[in-house]
Amino acid sequence: MKYICTLFFALLLFASCDPQDPLVGQTEITKWQGNKSGAVSITFDDGIINQLTIAKPILDSLDLKGTFYIITGKVEGSGKGKFIGRDPQEIINETAQVPTDSSNLFERASLIAYTGTSEAVDYHSRIGSLYEQGKVEEAYSLTDEGYAKIRNGQMKDTDDIVFHDNVEDTTTWDQYRFYSAQGHEIASHTVTHPRLAVLDEVNLKYELEQSKADLLKFIGEESIFSAECPYGTENERVMSYAHQVYHSLRNRMPEDWLEEINRGSRLTPGQSEKEYVQWQRGPLTRTSTEEAKSWADTVMNHDNTWLVLVYHGVENLGWEPKKREELVEYFSYLKAHEDQLWIAPFRNVTKYLRERKATTITTEINSDEILLNLTCSLDAELYQEPLTLKTYVPKTWSEVAIAVDEEVSNLQVMEDEKGKFVIYSALPNAKNIRLAKSGM
Repeated sequence: MKYICTLFFALLLFASCDPQDPLVGQTEITKWQGNKSGAVSITFDDGIINQLTIAKPILDSLDLKGTFYIITGKVEGSGKGKFIGRDPQEIINETAQVPTDSSNLFERASLIAYTGTSEAVDYHSRIGSLYEQGKVEEAYSLTDEGYAKIRNGQMKDTDDIVFHDNVEDTTTWDQYRFYSAQGHEIASHTVTHPRLAVLDEVNLKYELEQSKADLLKFIGEESIFSAECPYGTENERVMSYAHQVYHSLRNRMPEDWLEEINRGSRLTPGQSEKEYVQWQRGPLTRTSTEEAKSWADTVMNHDNTWLVLVYHGVENLGWEPKKREELVEYFSYLKAHEDQLWIAPFRNVTKYLRERKATTITTEINSDEILLNLTCSLDAELYQEPLTLKTYVPKTWSEVAIAVDEEVSNLQVMEDEKGKFVIYSALPNAKNIRLAKSGM
């Protein structure tokens, strides 16, 4: 009798959940949140006020969220730009006797921006540019030229914008905190926007760490996840320091499963065979809206592409400014294709991709229900971006309910060439997810 009862319940389970079908219970984390075709991150550099008074309201009107990499030294109340090191006059005097070389370039390039004029800031920028282009001897010569002008009193105030003293930008920490609470990412673009590649260690670390400290103090943990080192630098020395300070850099993400195509590259996503492609495009003043739309079209025609848009100027302020009407048209185009495009801040997309790669799923099939547990190897406090899951259900299920933490909701049953499935969201360490026929 006991044997007959056991057999009966076994047959009941077999019939209820159709366990002979190996497809039932198979679950995958979709490549993109919401099971979209690809992702788009709209990012802005330099914290230019028109980005916040013109571009951000456009995003808000469309319920889109962006990433704003701000120069924290311009915001009242934060740590300002400064030179850390020996007495400046001692260094200046030495330049008359000792030519610039590899032993002193970084110290001199770090100091020159703080010797009193905007022309000196320009020298710092040009020295860094030459150095990053591999024109090291030219960088030495330009440094000597700059310090000769300083010693001779020939430096001029050129009235150029000095990044760490830009009176045009008056955004407050209270405003940035409010923008962050709205879902926008406010993140670091360093303290003063220097050429990090030619800063010595102490000044390089200050630019990275002080900016992070102010973001943490005035906004919170959500603003210290990602950063962008100025001028899009990929200098190896800078990257080694910056990756110790920030969890993610728009400059470079060292994951082996990610292809990075920077703004200057002519490569296209279709030329990469990696699982993911981060494709950075910088819309310039001369970039047509139609060309920018074609970038979004490329994302929708692939399944592995993350388009990262890099904006600077807006209207008449900032480098390579874009007009309001162009932003309205383009952002509206992205919004119109939101069924295929996951549009989210840089931080959120980064977290999702990493979580997807680091999360495992265990599945148990019981009578009339599928039980799932997720385990993510990443820091659970830091990585809480909802994952999108796709689970195949028995072909006899026409209605499915999901229960997570005693909250029950209904899911739409869909079908592809393999069978019936449901799409739903869960946190990367969610436990006891129950899928069952409706009415459980």
